[in-house]
Amino acid sequence: MAILIKILQLLLSLSILVIIHELGHFLLAKLFKTRIEKFYLFFDPWFSIFKIKRGDTEYGMGWLPLGGYVKISGMIDESLDKEQMKKPPQPWEFRSKPSWQRLLIMTGGVIMNFILAMLIYVAVLYAWGETYLPTSNVSYGIVTDSTGYEMGLRNGDKILSVDNQYIENFNHIVSDIILNSRKTIQVERDGQRVNIDIPQEYVQKILKGQGLIDARTPFGPFVISGFGKESPARMAGAMAEDELVGLDNNSFTWYDEFQNYLKVNRSRTIVMNLLRGGEKIDIPVTPTAAGMLGIASSRTFDRIFELKTIRYGFLESIPAGIAKGFKTIGDYLKQFKIIFSRNTKAYESLGGFITIGSIFPGVWDWHSFWNLTAFLSIILAIMNILPIPALDGGHVMFLLYEVISGRKPSDKFLEYAQITGMVILLSILILANGNDILRLLRR
Repeated sequence: MAILIKILQLLLSLSILVIIHELGHFLLAKLFKTRIEKFYLFFDPWFSIFKIKRGDTEYGMGWLPLGGYVKISGMIDESLDKEQMKKPPQPWEFRSKPSWQRLLIMTGGVIMNFILAMLIYVAVLYAWGETYLPTSNVSYGIVTDSTGYEMGLRNGDKILSVDNQYIENFNHIVSDIILNSRKTIQVERDGQRVNIDIPQEYVQKILKGQGLIDARTPFGPFVISGFGKESPARMAGAMAEDELVGLDNNSFTWYDEFQNYLKVNRSRTIVMNLLRGGEKIDIPVTPTAAGMLGIASSRTFDRIFELKTIRYGFLESIPAGIAKGFKTIGDYLKQFKIIFSRNTKAYESLGGFITIGSIFPGVWDWHSFWNLTAFLSIILAIMNILPIPALDGGHVMFLLYEVISGRKPSDKFLEYAQITGMVILLSILILANGNDILRLLRR
């Protein structure tokens, strides 16, 4: 059920983004009296799910959810309609319009996606505010893995600053290290201030899911509130409301100690030490291959830590939402430096539809949905404005050349450029989704 909810959220989000993007092209084309032949959500090779004709435009929905399109008369696009381009230009065609109008039509989709992201952030901040864990409230320090240990971090360290700069939101520390090429972390350990160097290869390992930094949490009281789909504990006889006090008569102070014990002993039967109705009982159980018991605790994150919530009035949410949008744009642009860096090999972490779908929660949460949709809207805008033929940015690149030089590229050149761009995009699509498949096979 969780997978179905993720898929539905992804499809709804993409549908909203594609419609808004294509609407940007559509509205500006209409403004300049340019004929739109088709307006489609998703692509429709061979057939469409439905279509309807209104005036000169056919509106429809394709079956291939890889985007959408508007087919503008007199323009070389994905359809590669050569026959139309052989005919004399007509006043309503794209090619007959001044270059500045064509430039605005081609940037309309990107502009609309940026505007949509800003509006969503404004609405989200007004409706839900902003809740986060302040770094100063991570009272038990951090927990990390072997990669973090190699760098010099230790479980229980309290992060003071990164490059001697305080990071207010604890969950922004790792992204700040990656995006801003930080060199050092300052932590408090046993009452002493310790300076830790960040090696260059650390970023590469973070992108592979290693060396992450989380807030350390106490182990108890661990009252079982539910069970996972695969739950050795439930099969062994554990019940909701049982309190887990130890394993093999070993007690734990920290939750990471409990997790490590399970991983080390996942290949053998261990004993769960439980309290049921005040009476101690022991239940033998064999963890999963991943070292899991399939149990959930009643203690939630907000019960362990003091979170901070900033509320915004309507007028306050407008500049705050716009600022958040511009910050997200800036952060995403910084990621391009990482993606194309040989040192980080971030291209190995490039993901396709499985990766995108996995970022949505397994339960329907409108707060998360709209935040993720705003983020994806920014991604769509930036990706579309890249100077690659077949993308909006490719058309913009050739139009800027025309504006500067006063010469228009030939239709034959634009046709070959369009084909080249489609090959590049197909290659990226295969790489991204191929990475997804490889990650699934390695699990």
